[in-house]
Formats: sequence, structure tokens, C-alpha cells
Amino acid sequence: MTDEEKARHALVAEMRLRLEKSPGDEDRRLGRLVEDLLAMGADLDLATVLQRVVEAAARAVDARYGSLGVLNEEGVFTELFTTGTEPGMRAAVGHLPHSTGILGHLVREPYPIRVPDLAADPRSTGFPPNHPVMHSLLGGPIRIRDTVYGNLYLTDRRDGQPFSRGDENLLTALANVAGAVIENARHHERLRATAEDLQRHLLPELPDLGPLQIQARYHPAHSSPRVGGDWYQAFPGLEGAWSIVVGDVVGHDTSSALTMYLLSSMLYVLTLDEPHAPARIVQRLDQALHRTGSDTMATLIVATLHPRPNGSWRLRWTNAGHPPPLVLTPAGAATYLDPSEAQGIMIGVDPTQAQPEHSHTLEPGTTLLLYTDGLVEDPQRPITECLDGLATLAESLAGAPLEQLCDEIMDARPAGPHRDDAALLVLGIPAGPAAQSALGENRQSLAPGFTRPD
Repeated sequence: MTDEEKARHALVAEMRLRLEKSPGDEDRRLGRLVEDLLAMGADLDLATVLQRVVEAAARAVDARYGSLGVLNEEGVFTELFTTGTEPGMRAAVGHLPHSTGILGHLVREPYPIRVPDLAADPRSTGFPPNHPVMHSLLGGPIRIRDTVYGNLYLTDRRDGQPFSRGDENLLTALANVAGAVIENARHHERLRATAEDLQRHLLPELPDLGPLQIQARYHPAHSSPRVGGDWYQAFPGLEGAWSIVVGDVVGHDTSSALTMYLLSSMLYVLTLDEPHAPARIVQRLDQALHRTGSDTMATLIVATLHPRPNGSWRLRWTNAGHPPPLVLTPAGAATYLDPSEAQGIMIGVDPTQAQPEHSHTLEPGTTLLLYTDGLVEDPQRPITECLDGLATLAESLAGAPLEQLCDEIMDARPAGPHRDDAALLVLGIPAGPAAQSALGENRQSLAPGFTRPD
């Protein structure tokens, strides 16, 4: 259970206990607050929860206005959540609150305050232009232990009465919830950044492939503080040949990332030993893992590219349960290399089963895309529809620089809380003048009809 959830449960329990002891109007106020807290689902994002906190606080004490300001480490307001104000007020004021006046006092002296008459309080510096006039204030810090994350303040009870000690207690309790939410979100962000940094350091650097162009991208799962097992690599073979790999280890944890690094290293050694046999390389990798007692499962494509005198390249590859390669022809048409014959299975299932091997000629001007399933899978759409969307997008980018192609394809991958890690490796075969001319004509005739996937 997160700190946010613990704080919410503790506050609900406290409010229910007080509800049993509180008569009359206080009874109804606490009842509404309990309902508000229970409505704050654990799966809500930071901004949604903080907006609900300030709305719940205003309802609990029947205040006209409420604000929740988030501070950065320098004590400067970076976000503001409000309730009760006109929709255009923020734009009309033109800036976030400054750490001056009474709000500055709350930052410097993080303790609850009740101000019955703002105009008469010597700490008040007035309101900026276009700000609604407010008369009384109840404010308190948003803090966890010694860390102050911001402040929560309410103004003007609707019944015209000054804020009470009971109002202060309710605001303090809700400020504690907000503090736990912010701390948890920032801790989550630090974990996510650390995990992403680890993942990127484990991925091998791509070498210079001579005449071939190469670009690769890796994006972690959406807002997830977990390392994953997606990877790509490329290394030289004999007589100008190259080997390329894209794979995905099952799982999202440190073990998966380290297993990914181990597989990458083992594949490099196996490729040096058998540089022209992708299927044999994958089977030997599977057998080696089986002998160690590993329960690792992974999908991957291992491919070799061999140059030909006419400028084309021979592609040999084996697909162990992985999404099919996508080829963008010199004319700008996208085609999946998905042979109808026997398909390979992921490693870690049956090391005795031979992996099928396929071959294809990549003509000058061809672009080859290898990727992991996080680039295309969407729980809300059939996989065939997702693959069609990738092909359509690739066609619309035919002839674009590989950097642009990679960036736009990555940006178009499925969104949402269940998004997976995604890796993409793109190879470009140098194009001759004839291929360039055909590509230009094709882009003129096809590009207007393409629609990029939502």
C-alpha cells in the first residue's frame, strides 16, 4: 500500500470515528467528507487527486473558494488547483501566486492559520488585478514530516462566519492526504527516472554499419518505475556482413533487464561462432539457457545482412515468437515479412524445437524496421489493426530521414496506463538514383491518402 493510500485510509477511519460522535451540521459535513475521500480512487493521477482534495476541503467547511498550491524545492509555486473561481480567472491574473504576503507566511512558517479579516491583517499584500476579492482565510501547509510540498487554503465561509477550530482540523487532515499524494508521486517519478537510466545504460551502443544507415529508439512503459527487457543490438560479421537483433524478455523488473543484458552478450558470442545461421544461433541460445536451469522466456528476431555486388543486401532471419519485420520498399510500400510457413516459438519454451529460417532480398532504397510488441499492441484494438496502422504510418514517412521516421513512429505508439516498453531498430539500404526517382513519384501519388493511426 502506498503512502497516499495509507493516509487516505487513516483519514477515512478518523472521520468516521468523529462522525459517530458529532451531532447536527457537523454530522453532515463529515459525512460529505468521508464520501469525497472514498471517491478518490487509488488509480487517479496526481493532478486529479489534488483537484479533488481542494474541492473536498471547500465542501467540508462550506467555503466559497479553495486553492491548493504546489511548491518546488526552491519554495516557488509550480502548480495551482482551484475551486469556486470563474473559469477565466487564472488567465486573467496571468501568473501563479508569489511566495509573498500571507501565502509567503505559510511557506516560511508552515503552520495552520485562520484570518478573520484579510484586509486588516498586516501580513496581507492585497490581491493582484482581476483576482476576486476575498475576506477571510483558512490555510495550512501540505507537508510530510519536515518536507513542505505546498499549501491548502480556503476563503469565505458561505454563512459569513469566521473559520472555526473544527474547520482547521478538517483542512489539516486533507492537507496531510495531499502531502502523501505529492510525496508518493515524486518518489514514483524518481524511481521511473532511475529505471529508465538503468535500461538505457544496459542497451548496447550501435556501431557504424558502413554503407548501411541505422537508427534505434527505446521508450519505457508509460509512467512506470520499472525496468524492462526490450533491447536491440548490431555487430559486424565476416566479409562485410552484419548481424542485428531485436528482442523482448518476458517481465518488467531488474531481473528482466539483467537477463536482457546476458542474452545480448551471449548472442554476440554465438554470432561470432556461426555468423551465417540465425536459426542455429537462436536454438543454441535457447539450449544454453535451458542447461543453466533458467526459466527465462523471450521473443526475438536475429537477422544477418550480406552485401551483394548490385547494391542489394541478402537478409536471413529467424523469428522466435516476435512481431514480424516490416519492409518499406524503394517505391514506398510497406510489407510485412511474415512467411506463411512454420513460425518460430519464443525461447524458454522448448529448446529441442528447431527455429525456421527465412531469406529476403533488400533492394537499394529499402528500409527495414524491427520492433518489440510495445510499439504496436493496444488492449483496445485487434493486433491486425495495430499492425496495419504501423504499416500505414511507415508508408506516409517513406523517404523521410531515418531519425524522423523513428521519432514519429515512436510518438504514435499506443497510449494509456497499460502501454508496454517499446524498442525500434531501423536499417536503411543506400538507394541509387533510379530508386530515389521512383520513391519521389510514389510519395506524390500516395501520401495524400494516408491517415496516421490515432
